[in-house]
Amino acid sequence: MLSWAILFFIIAIIAGVLGFGGIAGAASGIAQILFFIFLALLVISLVVNALRGKDPSV
Repeated sequence: MLSWAILFFIIAIIAGVLGFGGIAGAASGIAQILFFIFLALLVISLVVNALRGKDPSV
């Protein structure tokens, strides 16, 4: 999911440089939403692993 966020971020940068403001805004919005979903899933995963007593690096 992080790779999708990075992809939309790159699309937003390219669209912004080329002057496509609407596309850049939409792509950056999608990238931001995906990034926060990724962070939420990461935190949930770390909490669940901590409650189970597993090492998160494994």
